[in-house]
Amino acid sequence: MSFMTLVSMTPLEEGESVSQHVAKVVDVVDQSGLPYVITPMGTIIESKTWDEVMTVLKQGFMKMKEECSRISISIKIDYREGKNSRMKAKIESLEQKLGKELHKID
Repeated sequence: MSFMTLVSMTPLEEGESVSQHVAKVVDVVDQSGLPYVITPMGTIIESKTWDEVMTVLKQGFMKMKEECSRISISIKIDYREGKNSRMKAKIESLEQKLGKELHKID
């Protein structure tokens, strides 16, 4: 089984630049050992269990909460039984169907 989770955790009332707060949450994700991809609009985390991803999300929230009194959190979860390593497989499937490598940020 696999959980692919897209999360966006943004401090409010912290001014225009929030990257210093977001970086601390990304560090929590990185230290979890779970596969993840950072995008400009959020982070995608892949886990085998519900508890794995929820633990990471809670730890990230608690880290941001140390410095921020108001936080907006958006979470989207795609659960699929019997599949693992879906992030990479989804991109490869699209590239195969298109017959080319998709544009990636350098």
